[in-house]
Amino acid sequence: MKKAPFRLSPYQVQFLLIVGFVTVGYALYLRYLAIELSTVALACDAGLQTMVCKARALSTVLFKNSVFGITALVIALLHVLRPSIVLLTGGLVAAGLGIVLYNIVLSGIAIGLLILGFARPAPATA
Repeated sequence: MKKAPFRLSPYQVQFLLIVGFVTVGYALYLRYLAIELSTVALACDAGLQTMVCKARALSTVLFKNSVFGITALVIALLHVLRPSIVLLTGGLVAAGLGIVLYNIVLSGIAIGLLILGFARPAPATA
């Protein structure tokens, strides 16, 4: 019995486009308006307690420890083994954050594995 390859419906593609654009947009906002902007960086380092400073501190800790890239890589490996829309969405979010927030190598490999997941058959449904 031959399984069909993993394919997305048009609604799933639209959902992934929205999730991808929102994720990369937020990562760009964090990178260019919270992490790299010197006035915000000086204010946050001086002790300002706003949501931007907290998001900046959290994202800085996560990308210094390569959490975005490692998470994207693990989810992408799971997606290659057993493709699903949930794993694809999680991998897309983690890889999008990782590409923009300095975890380029691991996130790039994860994106390649996510694409490779389309060559695998979908899980059998009963």
